[in-house]
Amino acid sequence: MEFLRAKKNFFRLEWIVKILIFISLCIALASPIVVDRDNPYNREGKDIVLAIDASGSMNSSGFDVEDELSSGKRLSRFELTKVIAAKFINKRLGDNVGVVIYGDFAFIASPITYEKEIVVQMLSYTNQGMAGQNTAIGEGIAMSVRAFETSIAKSKIIVLLSDGEHNSGSISPKDAIKLANEKNIKIYTIAIGNEGEADEALLEMIAKEANGEFFRAATANELKSVYAEIDKLESSKIKSRDFALKEYYYEIFLLLGSMLLLYLIHREIKR
Repeated sequence: MEFLRAKKNFFRLEWIVKILIFISLCIALASPIVVDRDNPYNREGKDIVLAIDASGSMNSSGFDVEDELSSGKRLSRFELTKVIAAKFINKRLGDNVGVVIYGDFAFIASPITYEKEIVVQMLSYTNQGMAGQNTAIGEGIAMSVRAFETSIAKSKIIVLLSDGEHNSGSISPKDAIKLANEKNIKIYTIAIGNEGEADEALLEMIAKEANGEFFRAATANELKSVYAEIDKLESSKIKSRDFALKEYYYEIFLLLGSMLLLYLIHREIKR
């Protein structure tokens, strides 16, 4: 209120500085910000569904020949696949990812989402055999296609992994491929395990018919390399979540007010 008193000479240097201090501190307390609503998460990306075989054969051990991921534990193909898939998911910074588990039937373990931590957590809850002991590849593809129902991404991709032959389910792989093609969804297929265990001819045909690519991985290290190769796929813009970047500028006015205050104190000391 000192500034409102009458008969003050406001044109004196000391009072001008005091007024500037007062204004600067008021602005600093108001905490001015600049809000940038450009969404940094609307990056070049794609929607990806990992369709993972959870049939009885995925319980086999010995997949991690070099013992780089098992750390001395006797991990099954399914457990090792989860470890490698989780790392792949966490690397997809600009993508939305979902997980489908299939055996005798298929189900969506995690819907397509940008929240990678949730996808990895849901993947960790899955177990070999929870969808049955047989291999319904057609069901896995069809359920993966269903997972894209709310997708608005231009690039939609299914990464289908299997170590067995199609021997179950009410949907044939050919019918499932048609569903994928109608939605413009690419399918990349991975045959894992020893040669001859997976139906490589079928998986290669699926990839060819669905404009994807076929890969083969005999060991866990090779599977890591396959996912690294898929990691280089083309991208397209997607919308993930709203984001507002806020830049705070109160420090500038606080610093200005503090410097002017120090100047006044210095003047008082010299008197």
